[in-house]
Amino acid sequence: MENSLLYATALASAVFALYSIRRRSAIRDIPGPPSPSWIFGHMRQLILSSPYGAHEFKWLDVYGSVYALKGCFGQDRLMVADPLALQYILNSPKFGRAPILDNMASLLFGERSVITASGSEHRRLRSALNVGFTAAAVRGYEPVFKRVAEKIVDQLEGFPTATDICSVLSPATLDAISQAILGHPTQDLGEDFVANNIEIVKLTASQSETHILADAIGSYLPTWVWRAAIYVPTTGAVVARKERSFAIQVGGRIVQEKIDAVKQGLEMNNDLLSLLLNPNPSENTKTLSVEDIISQIALILIAGQETTARISLKANALAFGLLELARHREFQEELRAEIYSNLGANLNATNMAYENMPLLNAFLKETLRLYPAVPQPDRIALEDTTIPLMESITTSNGECISRIPVRKGQLVTLAIASYQRLASRWGMNPHEFNPSRWLDGKTNQGDAVGPYANLLSFLGGLKTCLGWRFA
Repeated sequence: MENSLLYATALASAVFALYSIRRRSAIRDIPGPPSPSWIFGHMRQLILSSPYGAHEFKWLDVYGSVYALKGCFGQDRLMVADPLALQYILNSPKFGRAPILDNMASLLFGERSVITASGSEHRRLRSALNVGFTAAAVRGYEPVFKRVAEKIVDQLEGFPTATDICSVLSPATLDAISQAILGHPTQDLGEDFVANNIEIVKLTASQSETHILADAIGSYLPTWVWRAAIYVPTTGAVVARKERSFAIQVGGRIVQEKIDAVKQGLEMNNDLLSLLLNPNPSENTKTLSVEDIISQIALILIAGQETTARISLKANALAFGLLELARHREFQEELRAEIYSNLGANLNATNMAYENMPLLNAFLKETLRLYPAVPQPDRIALEDTTIPLMESITTSNGECISRIPVRKGQLVTLAIASYQRLASRWGMNPHEFNPSRWLDGKTNQGDAVGPYANLLSFLGGLKTCLGWRFA
């Protein structure tokens, strides 16, 4: 039935797409690889390649940090890894998320979540939520992280043979988020909520040709169709409905428990909900209504788990980091020695001096560099504008340009994975795992692009991931 619904709208959407594409395209002179398919364009190569990036990184070497691609139905898309261009797009109000992303976010999280809000409402929610994601707040979550890490170690020591590390890390990530944000371990959320949360993460992480076409068609559907889509009896819609319902129920229950605790004068914990419901907020703390707070719970539990635990749409960033340690045994031994040296005899320390562990910091940065959680987010031009470039490009007609004019409605793919493999930015052999690049000063930091180490693993600009320190 799901495929029937998809194909039923395909023809009309394709016709509308053709009209829109021909009217909007202003990047026809930007070089790029030839399209292998009118229906799929380059999307199968970009999204379904194995190993990940097999085509994208080849295009980067051939065409440079900015080039043109074809989306589904002949749509013109711009692939951007140029640092200055990325900085401009992420910080400019002239660019926003692609409509399909906003519609999907509304479907999953409702209209009141910080990810779906815009303008002054987005700034209000973000400012209020930031109280739980400051450096001081995240340090307060260290006991939670330690408990979860110890549980992971106990689990792994209990396995007699090799195991799927992702199956251990993913629920552990959800548990860490649940304890730090809600003040409750996942078992307190209820089996149904946890099971449905796992299903929705699987759905958002899965990719296929059908998903590619569905996304392409969905980008041309009006908002009212998306609002009605949650009531369609498809697997995805059913899971989305359950998630919103569970989030409201579970969130409402936990928030009410904390409100009752405040009324009884009980001591509040350091979790995010307790901070938001603090009866004595500082003068600089923005307050949220109970409804506002409940509306953020599904977002934090799903998006937080996805960003912290996932890489691309298939695997696990933490797992890739562990894989690299297994591949580089000498570095692994050096890192272990550094950690033991800083902890000394106190292996149970919670306040670790991370700034005194250069190898650990280099390992984290290098893992995030090679394995960004969201490698190819899309943005759309909200009005006609020009994108500045750090490095000039030569168009197909031989013109050398340092700015690219784009029309309203132009889709731009932020090639974050490619940006984080630019030799001009990160030094020699950018495709190799080499934490020492962060220690020998060979990375060209330049102007700040992202919030951490100049990486875009947590995006940047107006909608930088709120929980980047947490992750």
